Amino acid sequence: MSTASVNAADTYDELQTAADDNGNGSATVGSICRPAVHYVLAFHDLTYSVKPPRRSLYRNRVVEASDTGTGVPHAHGEGVRMKTLLDGISGEAREGEIMAILGASGAGKSTLIDALANRIQHESLRGTVTLNGDALDSRLLRVISAYVMQDDLLHPMLTVAETLMYSAEFRLPRSLSPSRKRSRVEALIDQLGLRAAANTIIGDEGRRGVSGGERRRVSIGIDIIHDPIILFLDEPTSGLDSTSAFMVVKVLQRIARSGSVVVMSIHQPSCRILGLLDRLLFLSRGRTVYYGPPAALPRFFSELGLLIPVGANPAELALDHIRELEGTLAGPEELVELSRSWSWQEKTLSAASTVPLPLKEAIGLSIARGKLVSGATPSEVATYANPWWVEVRVLMRRGFTNTRRTPELFLWRFGTVVVTAFILATIFWRLDDTQKGVDERFSFFVIAISTMFYTSADALPVFVKERDIFLRETAHNAYRRSSYTLCNTIVCFPPLAVLSLAFAAITFFAVGLAGGAEGFVFFVLIVFASFWAGSGFVTFLSGVVPHVILGYTVVVAVLACFLRFSGFYITRDRIPDYWIWFHYISLVKYPYEAVMHNEFGADPGKCFTRGAHMFEGTPMAKLPLETQLNVLNTMGVNFNSTSCITTGADILAKQAVDQLGKWGCLWVAVAWGFLFRVFFYLTLVLGSKNKRR
Repeated sequence: MSTASVNAADTYDELQTAADDNGNGSATVGSICRPAVHYVLAFHDLTYSVKPPRRSLYRNRVVEASDTGTGVPHAHGEGVRMKTLLDGISGEAREGEIMAILGASGAGKSTLIDALANRIQHESLRGTVTLNGDALDSRLLRVISAYVMQDDLLHPMLTVAETLMYSAEFRLPRSLSPSRKRSRVEALIDQLGLRAAANTIIGDEGRRGVSGGERRRVSIGIDIIHDPIILFLDEPTSGLDSTSAFMVVKVLQRIARSGSVVVMSIHQPSCRILGLLDRLLFLSRGRTVYYGPPAALPRFFSELGLLIPVGANPAELALDHIRELEGTLAGPEELVELSRSWSWQEKTLSAASTVPLPLKEAIGLSIARGKLVSGATPSEVATYANPWWVEVRVLMRRGFTNTRRTPELFLWRFGTVVVTAFILATIFWRLDDTQKGVDERFSFFVIAISTMFYTSADALPVFVKERDIFLRETAHNAYRRSSYTLCNTIVCFPPLAVLSLAFAAITFFAVGLAGGAEGFVFFVLIVFASFWAGSGFVTFLSGVVPHVILGYTVVVAVLACFLRFSGFYITRDRIPDYWIWFHYISLVKYPYEAVMHNEFGADPGKCFTRGAHMFEGTPMAKLPLETQLNVLNTMGVNFNSTSCITTGADILAKQAVDQLGKWGCLWVAVAWGFLFRVFFYLTLVLGSKNKRR
């Protein structure tokens, strides 16, 4: 362990001890002697306009689940009406302070939070955002900041303590011992008032878990576990009662006092919460109508003739007055103009504390004193807190925990496979070595292989439901996208192996397939490869489609096309040239040809049609056997009732199954499974920018 990491960890322990000794779990600034580090997050003339929204199936809820402002549309370019969501917003947030953004619904609060957190594409946003005078690049901001979204995106089957612990393992460095990580989690549980619910699952619509207020506090906890320098929160008190809301803001105040810049939006703060806030920024239709300390609110509105009584909530009265003005023809123009001319801003900024340190120096001092518990050195901030194998291990543990606590999902799939296998085994019981038996084998194989692919559709909801959680966690580099893809691949292996063995064990011997023990082992492998390829395809599809129902529709349609071109309904040599490409990309083709090889290629000389059996299914079959043999002899060939007409090799040739051997087909099916998981990874990289356009 490096010396810097040891010092950082020791300093963190000292801070935590001091916090515990403070009675209420907070560490005041004066109680801990440390170098002064000043951060100033400044923003100037932020302007953001968008085209009127269109209905789209592909809109991302995580990125767009925020208010979109109610700015007045204006012309932009030739004939294009644009809607202004932010209009010339300026201000600054300082270390040790909480800056709260207020306004009515649709005023632009969440849009401004997104702009400051670099969640809007640069080409769409005008203006500047700097930290200590330096422009923030996306990579650095992801490491030193955290963003607590308005929605509670949590794994429902994990307990509160487990949820925070997994977050600690993602965001805190490997150099920090497990006991110190547990100490950080325990301290955070106490700070958030979650001790009574620590061992309760989060829950969802179908499972009873923690209350809505507790769920909200857990959402905050997982994003502040690593003690970020900048903390953005989108309405953190939403859904909480007044006491819980005050407690949350009190925790945020302690985080700010410990050396963080805290920027939050809030709908309507109580008087107690207002006393904890340091700066207020009121918005109306995307414009600033007040920027300053809470104490200056009465004097500001007194210039408009609005007197705020002593003891009243000035924020509440201010919001009411802003809403009244928004309902008038002139709108809040009077407030906007007064805010621009309000002289206290210049006085406050000129009387502010010392000029902040250069950004690199400030970050270095923060790391040295343990502020950023990320394992980085003062000269370099690591993009990720842990190496990839640690991320994969933690993701796997979490994935297996979720799987273990939702056994009904696997049991339903297992039951479907077992019931299907039993039905097939009893329908195709002990097939004989006749032409009818050959045709029935074809039917068994295609039904069996298609069953593997259709039952793989249960993988579709997994990522569709986890997508929002994934976007939230990767937005600030909790783990790599490649780590998530690898974990997703590993976690699906055990269930697929169990399903493959169960299906093969029920059907192989009951149907009377050829090959003995070796044939059975290969049949298990090709069933597994079918599940693997189908699961890979569905996993890739889950990264593309936004809704489960739409995904199921696409799965059924595409797999039906794969089945048509597999070589069962029409052999390869009969497919038109302009469709032959679809035959080669059909996922069903390769498992189907593999089991054909396993059955008819194990003993190429095995006879499946003898003598007059070739007439089965024709009018000649009704004639006496002697007449049938006479017909055969008239062909100039000496046939009798035992003469072999069709062998296994003949069947493979007739079905045009002659380009790849059974092992080649197996490896191609396995390769398809890997290829679709590579495609899934690419969808994660390309589809998780997590920014507004």
